[in-house]
Amino acid sequence: MRKFLLALPILAALGAGVFFGLPSLLDRWMNSVETPPPYPASESARQLHDGLFIADLHDDALLWQRDLLERHDYGHSDLPRLLEGRVALQVFSTVTKTPRGLNYRSNAADSDNITLLAMAQRWPRETWTSLLQRALYQAGKLRQAAAASDGRLVLIRTRGDFSAFIQAWRQDPRRVAAVLASEGLHPLEGRLDNLERLYDAGFRIAGLTHFFDNEVGGSAHGLDKGGLTPLGRQVIARLEDKAMLIDLAHASRALIDDVLAVARRPLLVSHTGVEGTCPGPRNLSDRHLRGIAASGGVVGIGYWDAAVCATSVAAIVQAIRYSADQIGVEHVALGSDFNGTVHTPFDASGLAQLTEGLLAAGFSQAEIAAIMGGNVQRLLLASLPAD
Repeated sequence: MRKFLLALPILAALGAGVFFGLPSLLDRWMNSVETPPPYPASESARQLHDGLFIADLHDDALLWQRDLLERHDYGHSDLPRLLEGRVALQVFSTVTKTPRGLNYRSNAADSDNITLLAMAQRWPRETWTSLLQRALYQAGKLRQAAAASDGRLVLIRTRGDFSAFIQAWRQDPRRVAAVLASEGLHPLEGRLDNLERLYDAGFRIAGLTHFFDNEVGGSAHGLDKGGLTPLGRQVIARLEDKAMLIDLAHASRALIDDVLAVARRPLLVSHTGVEGTCPGPRNLSDRHLRGIAASGGVVGIGYWDAAVCATSVAAIVQAIRYSADQIGVEHVALGSDFNGTVHTPFDASGLAQLTEGLLAAGFSQAEIAAIMGGNVQRLLLASLPAD
């Protein structure tokens, strides 16, 4: 008995070590690349790439315990790798709930993987039981990283912020603009007034759903896959009044239809595939591609296999070409889903390979500049809240 009692602290310490070390192991395993860096590119592609304003519409790095300001040899992005890839603007999304047994076809809303992850990463206790607090905590992580970055990571809240950033970037591109997004509006916890708290915390893009139906509407991966709820209709009106962009990634087909019918401002899909090159429950139909474009919005093409049906630059370029042919180059953008538990061809430092792929596919330099970031720049300058 005495030996057992003496061993208890050791066993407890070992158990704690495994529990608290698990997030890093999961991060390494679930956010992987097909090919490790460095990523070669031709001189012509590199020369073009180094002059581009590159924008990516979706990165889940805030979910993990990595320091955004330090380079890591795992995961897909951090500030050093974003700078190496010449990224000028990154949308950072907050993930607050995912169902156990997560799949693309059908998920209930009555389970959650993030609770244990929050505990293991030593998030504040209030985040263990509140989806709103999880979103606010991740927003705080981004603000703290920006404050400690010596001006290399700049949080964007208004058109004026973004205009000033672009001017500074043109003088010195060793900086990244950060825009904050919510992956699903379940952090509202069913209360419209919580939208004010998200706005005040810096959120400027709102995904409506994630992997399950919520109080706002149906998910492409939910049980009912319905359209806007009565609360959802109020939320859409409030989002537009506050000049917050609506993101239809993960939305059910009925939800996309309902939002297209009532929206007055440009819409976006931050990270997706298209049915024309890769059939799937969350990939956009031609009809929905045209609807997003007609709103004045953009579609961010993802990099992972369920989005483009392969893990390759060629598959990403094929989806971009198909989308451009359907709706015009001016409505196509990048939506990597970096750090979203996906396997991608490269990490953020390897984006010149995508520039090279677009050149090889016959896109002009002006078209490549639009796809790689010009379209997102135009959308945000027109759609972010005024100062």
